[in-house]
Amino acid sequence: MSVTREMMKVMKLEELKPQIGKEVRVGDESVALFRLSNGEVRAVSNRCPHKNGPLAEGIVSGEFVFCPLHDWKISLTTGEVQKPDDGCIQTYETAVIDGYVYIGGLKEHEKHHSDR
Repeated sequence: MSVTREMMKVMKLEELKPQIGKEVRVGDESVALFRLSNGEVRAVSNRCPHKNGPLAEGIVSGEFVFCPLHDWKISLTTGEVQKPDDGCIQTYETAVIDGYVYIGGLKEHEKHHSDR
């Protein structure tokens, strides 16, 4: 995958441990990054829609994260909260290129984050 103007480098892949969330700040947005057990990288809003729990601190199972506050199960692919709960969070496009993680789909004012 090639990097487009809409994608920005946020961190080295080696800094993102499998199944352990990591918060990155992009402008005023808090984004939770996850490296799944299959090696894929996912990026979602770091706030649970229920009580704003920090999803980067949640437990990852498969392609889901469990909010550390009230155990809401949220898809890291679609952002949808799983039943019986209800809600949705923002998801972001990701790419790994030359050992770096890139995030896409950010608001225009958030793209001014400096490379690490």
